[in-house]
Amino acid sequence: MHFVKLKLILSLGFITLFSACSIFGSKQNDTVDDVFKQGNIDPNLVPNSVSYVPIYPYITNVRNPLDVIVGYDELVYVIADNDENSIEDNELMIFNGKAELVYRLAILGATDITQDRRLHTYIAGRYYSVPDKSINLAAVYHIENLAAGKPKFNDTLKHFACDESRRNTAFRGQDDIDVQFTGLATLFDNTLYLARTGPRNDVTGIARPDNGVLIFNANGENIGFANGLTATQSSLKSAAGITAIATQAGPPQRLSGISTSANFYLALGNPNYALEYRAIGIQATFDPDQGLVYGENSSFLNFDITKANRFLYESFRFKQPTDIFFAPDANAYIFVTDKVTDSLYVFTNNGFEGVNPPANSNVKKQIIVSFGGSGADGKASGPFNFVDPSSVCYYRRMVLVADKGNNRICRYMLNTDIQ
Repeated sequence: MHFVKLKLILSLGFITLFSACSIFGSKQNDTVDDVFKQGNIDPNLVPNSVSYVPIYPYITNVRNPLDVIVGYDELVYVIADNDENSIEDNELMIFNGKAELVYRLAILGATDITQDRRLHTYIAGRYYSVPDKSINLAAVYHIENLAAGKPKFNDTLKHFACDESRRNTAFRGQDDIDVQFTGLATLFDNTLYLARTGPRNDVTGIARPDNGVLIFNANGENIGFANGLTATQSSLKSAAGITAIATQAGPPQRLSGISTSANFYLALGNPNYALEYRAIGIQATFDPDQGLVYGENSSFLNFDITKANRFLYESFRFKQPTDIFFAPDANAYIFVTDKVTDSLYVFTNNGFEGVNPPANSNVKKQIIVSFGGSGADGKASGPFNFVDPSSVCYYRRMVLVADKGNNRICRYMLNTDIQ
């Protein structure tokens, strides 16, 4: 039995209407125009010639947003935690391009979401393993037809049975209760990566360590584990305390041109581990004997100060990253949110912090456009401020940030991308 209820907010006729317009609406918008006008005169709003500017309306009718994505169906999916003291009130909220809530779905303990190219949606949450609800364990709910308003629940990936190495092992009590599924991401062929954390990380046993990445095919079968990562140690291939995972495949839906790479990126935000590097890229290499082997991405070790002033792999660059996202377009930027610094960071695909300078610019280095913090008033309520940012995603040059502490989803675009 799934502990789920559907609340249909608007007529499903919105789907047809919505498909005819951009998810983010027209940029011919009085509010947006006002922001740009103010940006021309207010150095606190747009501090650099190249920078991100806010795109209104923000999505504001969410409480404690934990995750945000734009699906291949071009809808905005948000996981909200309505009561941080209970797992009963977590839900999925779905918005159209006008920032209007179109329907919502309650999912027990929901924290993370992703969608594959079939428009199948995966939501990480919890399930009650006993009838009296005294024990709940990690789970991933596999749902079809959400965009049509007729959710169909397929195979639910339940800890610990979904891990092939645990099929013949007994329940471990509190150790299994403490296991969490902390990130979801899909590849071009609908392979699912599932990030997991937990207390048992003995690499000599039959069962895989809790800290790591499980791999599932499109049918929900556990076909592998990201072997080669270190479960508890600080390294450039660490899986200690994963808080998010991202791949190079993402919307919009394309018949060709989507990345076929099996590489992925990890945010390691668990403060219980002392880590030098907390936002890393993992490279998948095919070995004739072992299949895919996962290891460090050495390309991020290039600290070329003639091209950039800051880098992804600087020691202790991040405090407690909550999310990481790879832009699946020609820019290939990497985005990281950090809850301690309340900031969004932007890097190129080779780890240089900043964005490419305009073609007519005299600037030769990457232009740093990372931003956040408490702001001049210390209240962190301005358009460039965050309180505990929990998630970031990117779609058609638009960046969305789940600003958890401000109960909103913020939207931004580089001013050089706006014509």
